[in-house]
Amino acid sequence: MLRNLKILLILSVAIWGLLGVFGNILDWGGTTGAVSVATSMSTFDGGTDDWRATSNPAIILAGALSIVLLKSFTAILCLIGAWRMWTARAADAAVFAKAKTYALAGCAVAIFMLFFGWIVIAETWFELWRSEVMREAALDAAFRYCGMIGVIALFVGMPDE
Repeated sequence: MLRNLKILLILSVAIWGLLGVFGNILDWGGTTGAVSVATSMSTFDGGTDDWRATSNPAIILAGALSIVLLKSFTAILCLIGAWRMWTARAADAAVFAKAKTYALAGCAVAIFMLFFGWIVIAETWFELWRSEVMREAALDAAFRYCGMIGVIALFVGMPDE
């Protein structure tokens, strides 16, 4: 039963990644807009005057593409991991543990993207924490996703008997 729940949780992370990619591509203007708002530091007083603020299209494009590519990579790894876990669900603990590798790597990619992209780059470097508008919309969501995916990875990574 726990193995099946672990598989379902990994599938939920894969679906999160796929829905995110779909939404980011479907609303490309919103995706680049969110990155632009973060990098321009335009949603709080004095932000645009800071030497770190930038509206460079190459940086905005790199940020938006990174989001889409890392969510895609998360989804692919989690789908592969879920499939491997499914095929190993009746195997012994060592075989099932090995089957988790791709799933846990997918979770790690998601956590990296959310932590590094939003917490380190957007919040710390571009001081998004100062933005009343973006704090809840981006940072709180990134923290929530990162925390939930981290809990899922910890649960899935627990040894099976």
